[in-house]
Amino acid sequence: MRVLIAAGGTAGHINPALAIAGALQKAAPGAEIHFAGRKQGMEYGLVTKAGYAFHHIEINGFQRKLTLQNIGRNAVAVWHLALSAPRARAMLRAVQPDLVIGCGGYVSGPVVRAAARAGIPTAIHEQNAFPGVTNKLLARDVDIVFAASAAAVEKLGAPQKTVVTGNPVRPELFAQDRAAARARLGAGARTVILSFGGSLGARRINEVVAALCGWEQKTRQPILHLHATGSRGVALFRELQAKEGFAPGKSLVVREYIDNMPELLAAADLVISRSGALTLAELEAMGRASILIPSPNVAENHQYHNAMELQRAGAAVVIEEKDLTGETLIAAVQELLAAPGRLAEMGARAKTLSNPKSLDLITEKLLELVKK
Repeated sequence: MRVLIAAGGTAGHINPALAIAGALQKAAPGAEIHFAGRKQGMEYGLVTKAGYAFHHIEINGFQRKLTLQNIGRNAVAVWHLALSAPRARAMLRAVQPDLVIGCGGYVSGPVVRAAARAGIPTAIHEQNAFPGVTNKLLARDVDIVFAASAAAVEKLGAPQKTVVTGNPVRPELFAQDRAAARARLGAGARTVILSFGGSLGARRINEVVAALCGWEQKTRQPILHLHATGSRGVALFRELQAKEGFAPGKSLVVREYIDNMPELLAAADLVISRSGALTLAELEAMGRASILIPSPNVAENHQYHNAMELQRAGAAVVIEEKDLTGETLIAAVQELLAAPGRLAEMGARAKTLSNPKSLDLITEKLLELVKK
């Protein structure tokens, strides 16, 4: 069985795709998995590191704000869009897949559409309660639609072939040894805080986390803090270190990107992050307390609604970006640390929201589709 998976743009699209790829290989030994994506996108590094064959297709989104630079970008996007269909067909001829899966991002569009029109079994997975444009357009053409949330079913427009599965998380999350992960970090009895703002980085999160790091070091808190700046936040965070008067060392580890997230989640007591659907699925699977800062720049404000589900369950504290300052973040952390057992209790509540059978259900339905 040969499978082609199209996914790109962000880790929120790519990580579920990698989880599905791994599950298919486990369920069908000998399955040959290929990926389609952009070489300039995050998918190239993550997919090739995982050892899968990668096929390049270039396609970009359109910029809505009209500037001279964006007009040029849109012209390039039109050119790539015009070439995407023949390139997708050529890719299908080269791979000869028995199944094509789209997991989000612009690259899914031409690849999955070409496969559907060629009569190849197709499926898509939508991670959010408010579906992206690409998946809404593809839903009518594919054989089966996987939705993470029941709220997405009607919005996708194909309820008769949509299955609510939740979001798949990487199997390695469930294989982590918390004590061993903490020992490798030298955490000891300290509280481990893990913070990140996405693969590219979020400026506001970097700013307030820098204030938190300054407070931690000035007040000598028994904390080991692990922070990922994102690719766009590396230089900014160095500037903030000087401004806030702190430095990486035994109590603080700063990276551009976290490539061992399962291990760090296993070690963490508290996670500070955005509230994308996949991040929340991993927090729930691992049973981790969190301070969630929804991105205000997403369709239908879906990150806020995602985050509020955890807060209502007592698993998270939500701080909207309009209310976010270094002082509010420090106060939230102080309050959580002041109550013995609070973080463990929040983590246990997060665990009750997890859907551990998501990946099994998706794999089962995909194999049924190929057999038909």
